[in-house]
Amino acid sequence: MSRRCIEPSLECMRPAMPSDPLQVLIAGAGVAGLETMMAVRALAGPRAAITIVAPTPEFVYRPLSVAEPFDVNHVRSYPLERIAHDFDATFVQDEVAWVGVRGQCVFLQSGDELGYDALVMALGARARPAWPHVPTFRGPRDVAMMRELVNDVERGDVRSLAFVVPTGTTWAFPLYELALLTASRAKEAGVDIELVLLTPEREPLAVFGRDASAEVSDLLAAAGVQFEGGSSIEVAPGNALLMNGVEMPLPFDRVLTVPRLEGPAPRGLPCDEDGFLPIDAHGLVHRVEHVYAAGDGTDFPVKQGGIATQQADAVAEVIAKRAGARVYPRPLRPVLRGYLLANGSSRYLRGELHHRDGGTSEASESTMWWPADKIVGTHLAPYLAAIDAGAAPPTPHAGDRPVPATGWVEENQ
Repeated sequence: MSRRCIEPSLECMRPAMPSDPLQVLIAGAGVAGLETMMAVRALAGPRAAITIVAPTPEFVYRPLSVAEPFDVNHVRSYPLERIAHDFDATFVQDEVAWVGVRGQCVFLQSGDELGYDALVMALGARARPAWPHVPTFRGPRDVAMMRELVNDVERGDVRSLAFVVPTGTTWAFPLYELALLTASRAKEAGVDIELVLLTPEREPLAVFGRDASAEVSDLLAAAGVQFEGGSSIEVAPGNALLMNGVEMPLPFDRVLTVPRLEGPAPRGLPCDEDGFLPIDAHGLVHRVEHVYAAGDGTDFPVKQGGIATQQADAVAEVIAKRAGARVYPRPLRPVLRGYLLANGSSRYLRGELHHRDGGTSEASESTMWWPADKIVGTHLAPYLAAIDAGAAPPTPHAGDRPVPATGWVEENQ
């Protein structure tokens, strides 16, 4: 009988000596799923046979959806069949129904079953509107809605607009971008409009640390966006706002928000009360064997693409060692990197999230990493940059060769 391993030790992560490749099954082909696939292939080489399962045929680069309503940039998509082929993996278009951990088997919505030696759950999070009567920006599906709102602002039909961050698990970053881009568009149109950003955060994007937050605060002030932080906000019908239970004097013409996030944990796996998978610093899911998780569907509090790639890299190191590669798995030490779009005033933000790293925080108008894109990932970022440039994608490392800590370069190091 295999031994239980919740907190990994050197013994339980000792390289296996399999006669056949380790069967690695990745559920989800978003940022975390693709980075896991690429990292496992780079570290383990042919020692791993990789299958990746996703319900849609394309990977959509979601962070650029905030720019599309303003014609600043557009959402890009990439065929998963091609990506899987480039990394010698098998792509299955289907969806996970439930997981049989005892038999190490995943049951799909189609009725098919897939066995595994190592299962990686990278399903992302489910976006739920905080208030059903409030327009909610969830990404590409809401570009048309946001474009209509921008047009109304340009025509002068909107005199006041509140950008509201709900309480609970969420990712507020896109709402800051929408507020700044809207302010820029209103100024260009010569429109006088009241713009307010209301959030439970005490300081703007406080998760990035003091210096980066101060820079964002200056950007908001320069753009004419009023910041109201440290408050619990509820939106009543008619766009009346309640701040800490007290109704604000006048309702806003329009209100825009981002969704609350819920975990997608399928039947058969442990989860917290919000559906997120509990993991340790190496990405192992608690209380089950041979199951790992990365990305927004985990209980890690920050839901962001760059963090998802770092989680995926930590998981890949454990899996590669199990497959027999000479790898010493390192625990996650998260570094938050974000490119804040602000139409002429964009900023690169960086903050250390691990207490041992001293809380370093910084912001810059200049590129702080390369490729200079919104999602920073050791393998995924340079791969997509090569595709966008029409170049041949980076060749995966063969197993047993050292892999740098980052495939991208931090310009300020």
